[in-house]
Amino acid sequence: MSVATRLYVPGDASACSLGADELARALAVADPAAKIVRNGSHGLFWLEPMVEIEREGRRIAFGPVTIDDVSGLVERGFPGDHPLCLGPTAQIPALARQNRLTFARCGWIDPLDLDDYRAHGGFIGLNRALSMSARQRVDEVKASGLRGRGGAAFPTGIKWQTVLDCQAEPKYIVCNADEGDSGTFADRMIMEGDPFSLIEGMIIAALATGASQGYIYLRSEYPHARNVLNAAIAKAYHAGWLGPDVAGSGQAFELELRMGAGAYICGEETALLESLEGKRGMIRYKPPLPAIEGLFGKPTVVNNVISLATVPVIFEKGAADYARFGCEKSLGTLTIQLAGNIRYPGLYELDFGLGLRELIEEIGGGTASGRPVRAVQCGGPLGPFLSADRLDLPITYEDFAGSSAMVGHGGVVVFDDTVDMARMARFSMKFGAVESCGKCTPCRVGTTRAVETIDRIIAGTDRSGNTALLKALCDTMIHGSLCAHGGLIPYPVLSALEHFPEDFGLITDAVTNQQTPRVS
Repeated sequence: MSVATRLYVPGDASACSLGADELARALAVADPAAKIVRNGSHGLFWLEPMVEIEREGRRIAFGPVTIDDVSGLVERGFPGDHPLCLGPTAQIPALARQNRLTFARCGWIDPLDLDDYRAHGGFIGLNRALSMSARQRVDEVKASGLRGRGGAAFPTGIKWQTVLDCQAEPKYIVCNADEGDSGTFADRMIMEGDPFSLIEGMIIAALATGASQGYIYLRSEYPHARNVLNAAIAKAYHAGWLGPDVAGSGQAFELELRMGAGAYICGEETALLESLEGKRGMIRYKPPLPAIEGLFGKPTVVNNVISLATVPVIFEKGAADYARFGCEKSLGTLTIQLAGNIRYPGLYELDFGLGLRELIEEIGGGTASGRPVRAVQCGGPLGPFLSADRLDLPITYEDFAGSSAMVGHGGVVVFDDTVDMARMARFSMKFGAVESCGKCTPCRVGTTRAVETIDRIIAGTDRSGNTALLKALCDTMIHGSLCAHGGLIPYPVLSALEHFPEDFGLITDAVTNQQTPRVS
């Protein structure tokens, strides 16, 4: 006997890695009459796979559910007193305290159902944009205060303005979906859970700037996202949202998905453009800026996935409504990806201004090990390490920049007090060496020599002299590298040296030198 008309089982990569596919098949066998919808994840990873049942117009969640739980749940009709019952999905505390704007539909809709997308507010923003002039569209984005969510935080509206003002043709919209930072997964989640929001955002960007061609540059490590995006693009073409006459507007916009080969440096916009043109992914000198001479030498908007997927809600609700979230110059919401040694890992969309301590201890539940937090790395592998005494730092672009920290793509990785920060510093620099495109000497040679120098410090070989050499190498990379990869990769190492010198053996050496005067 069927106990439900509709069951939701996430079909995104994170839930599938925890057994969601097998779970969906088991539910289909146990209750053949039930309609099983593969939605996106809500981002509460410690509860995945999370199954929801639609009952009297609302969703009731159960999780984490295993195949062994299926028969008991189905036979009892998903009872509210089941140990796995989490109550109404919308009232789960970790969801209820968020302000979901960009991720408003993610987890709630069938990602490839256009009717479901429209029923949850999809294309309202685009329809409003169609009633505006190109200049008004750009002004709307500028008024929202939206800044690039890919890491650089450049004002999105200013970038669009630059492309709109260029006279050259054709113009391009390029979505940077090469999400390579450690501890980040927001791009993947939105592409797998709400792909039409990205497509809608790219269409609005094209209407605002006069672009006629768009590309999504996706990293090869995201096969689930590739399949979902290809299907979504095909459906958007079939429905007339893409093609020679977008929604009957008379404006054309063609969209293609292109796969990268897996180089981290291709997350840098000029290296991405080189790769998109069929060349080796190496950075370009700037200027000229890509907004003026980008793809194939033409004006190009290069925006991150989350930046573009946020555009529809700005046009749906208005720039002023979006700007009332956040604070100062960090307006709107940030999609924080909480990972590492944390009790409740996942994606949280929250206002800018939230304290790092509140995020980690209250929302994240502290460390998974139960031990004290010792270090946090924000902004991906190029972000400095923060010590535990800096957890009261508000998460804004301004506060982080003032404290030599980096918001980046919103990734927050937590470490407890068992971490060896000298090893973490070495890992960061080794990552920089492996992923360098090799175009400039400070980055190509500097990172390799820096790894060797860190090894000597860890081994106890002339720690004082090698530390001075390491700092000099870092200074050369910061001021001599051609792009942010070489310019930023020293910061994790320098921050580890500053806040955790004992892990490098430096404090022990200093104490020993003080206690044992040299004999001249």
